[in-house]
Amino acid sequence: MRTFTYVRAADAGEAARAHGGRAGSRYLAGGTNLVDLMKHGVEAPDTLVDITRLPMDTVTEEAGGALRVGALVRNSDLAAHPVLRVRHPAVCEALLAGASAQLRNAATTGGNLLQRTRCAYFQDLSMPCNKREPGTGCAAREGVHREHAVLGHSTACIATHPSDLAVALAAADAEVETTGPEGERVVPVTEFHRLPGELPERDTVLRPGEIVTAVRIPAPPEGTRAAYRKVRDRASYAFALVSVAAQLTQRADGSAEQVRIALGGVAHRPWRAWRAETELTGRVLTEERVTAALDAELTAAEPLRDNVFKIGLARDLARTVLLGLTRP
Repeated sequence: MRTFTYVRAADAGEAARAHGGRAGSRYLAGGTNLVDLMKHGVEAPDTLVDITRLPMDTVTEEAGGALRVGALVRNSDLAAHPVLRVRHPAVCEALLAGASAQLRNAATTGGNLLQRTRCAYFQDLSMPCNKREPGTGCAAREGVHREHAVLGHSTACIATHPSDLAVALAAADAEVETTGPEGERVVPVTEFHRLPGELPERDTVLRPGEIVTAVRIPAPPEGTRAAYRKVRDRASYAFALVSVAAQLTQRADGSAEQVRIALGGVAHRPWRAWRAETELTGRVLTEERVTAALDAELTAAEPLRDNVFKIGLARDLARTVLLGLTRP
């Protein structure tokens, strides 16, 4: 049995001090991912800082209609929040598409964003993995990679980010609030997770010792429709092969005033479809236009031997979601 120091922090300052920014320290909230990784030996922290007593478990409405979601709000509670269900149905749909009811009762908002890849090679200590042990190689590139990235990957890593919630938050222009040794800051969800590059072991832009305190979701324009769809191998309790979150605000003439599209299951982070959004803004969303815009977005894809299908699947799923939002 590997021993470790356990600290239950009473406030964010105590948590930051106990963590100390050390490589062997980890924050513990719901533990639905971290504890599993510790059991497998993928994570072996020497210090666990329990932050479950910190006052970060409420959802508050700000002036202007934005919702500030504490990092410790449970996924099940957030999915049931009456204001979120009305203003951000895609976020609720994404939460309910993840894991099981039991896990959603334990998992937290911050922890969901910080969960690590489900790549089988990352969790198998007998296999090389640059994310787990930098410099050892990426076994997935020539191995089983059907579920892996087609966008934004590198020679060092082709893993995908598993969060459903992060995809919906990316489409909602949400922001992540953090605090740490260098003070507080705000990071857009679209910039919070990293592409792998040559440092695949770094999943996010969090600095040493920094902690997620809340997620802020701005109020959408009046009349905005939103949806989240997920394609997976099983009807439940499975990670996305491809997922799509979209928001659409239309003008009186039917043209798109605002379009937001995020793809999941295709990259190391939620993939915001900036190019497709630009091509569709100001235009009436017809099947031909949507298809062309999504094809343009996906020209950046670099599929591997066994995941070429993800390109067509992402295009077709996103088109279905977007066109569905144009109908009353």
